Amino acid sequence: MEYQITEDIAQMDIDLIHQVISSSYWANSIPRETLERSMQNSLCFALLNSAEHTVGFARVITDKATFAYLADVFVLQQYRNNGLSKQLMAYIGAHPQLQGLRRQMLATRDAHGLYAQFGFEPVPNPEILMQKWQPNIYQDSDK
Repeated sequence: MEYQITEDIAQMDIDLIHQVISSSYWANSIPRETLERSMQNSLCFALLNSAEHTVGFARVITDKATFAYLADVFVLQQYRNNGLSKQLMAYIGAHPQLQGLRRQMLATRDAHGLYAQFGFEPVPNPEILMQKWQPNIYQDSDK
């Protein structure tokens, strides 16, 4: 089966993307409206199969000059172990708007081996990093 990568949000299955990301450990219960807004303000990449169905996704938050943060990466379970995550990462890594950046970051609980193949490494001095973290923001009814 052949696959292609698109940056055109109109070609992406937002329902599927929301279903996967809203059930993920990193963005559990994210409202669809919030996800859509995040996509509109990021570089998005969808992996499509030959029937043009979304089977993978990634989003890069960036200023396109100095910094990028890789987020929301997934390949559907039934399409894993076919090198598709590597294909997606290679495409993102070669993207013209992501060249010459001083720093690229991501957070992962379980895919360190994949990202290491594309130059990501543990932060040698994590004590310089700070965060403002609201892990239950999507569960709060006031949001």
